[in-house]
Amino acid sequence: MSRNSQPGRLPVSNPDLGVLLDIELPVSLRFGGARLPLGEVMALEGGSLIEFNRALDDPVEVRVNGRVVAFGHVVSVQGNYAIKITEVASPLDRLDTTSRLVPDDSNQTAP
Repeated sequence: MSRNSQPGRLPVSNPDLGVLLDIELPVSLRFGGARLPLGEVMALEGGSLIEFNRALDDPVEVRVNGRVVAFGHVVSVQGNYAIKITEVASPLDRLDTTSRLVPDDSNQTAP
């Protein structure tokens, strides 16, 4: 199997771009957000709860290098967390740094 036709990889017409496909990027998940006063943050202890602004069955944001690239649901695979992707942003949306795929709700407070 050639380097440019590995499973999970997009075909690359320019061999020079193939090198970029090996660059590792940080992948993170975002379940929701909340804003807390400093006093509440300082009072956190074992057993404290922080309520997020999303429902339990809402899709989780999949972020690559800080950009939302997909949405999915949390699943378990052999005892580890995993994400089952349900929606993927278009390649243009994934690369466009001038617009946001979803509105930034980090400034909202939890109900």
